[in-house]
Amino acid sequence: MLSSKGPNDPRESYLGLLYPTEEYKIYGYATNTRAKVIVVTKNSSTTKDSEATMKQLLRTLHTAYTNVMCNPFYTPGTKICSRDFDKVVADMFQHNRS
Repeated sequence: MLSSKGPNDPRESYLGLLYPTEEYKIYGYATNTRAKVIVVTKNSSTTKDSEATMKQLLRTLHTAYTNVMCNPFYTPGTKICSRDFDKVVADMFQHNRS
């Protein structure tokens, strides 16, 4: 039987809203390879930063990051120079602003 990951599942990478302030919201994501991603958004009613949206954005970013790390021509620890990764990041910002 397969079960889906719940919010309290230790395998869940999405850390959620870590720290809200008057001006910003800070979200976190940690991978099983110890890579950590922090996203800071403005705290306004016009940004689409619901929990579900942020969770999906961070999972999409994790997938793009994994694709870079799995590239046999990428040297770990060097700057990420990937058009595909850059496109995913740019698309994330465009979709979150509209």
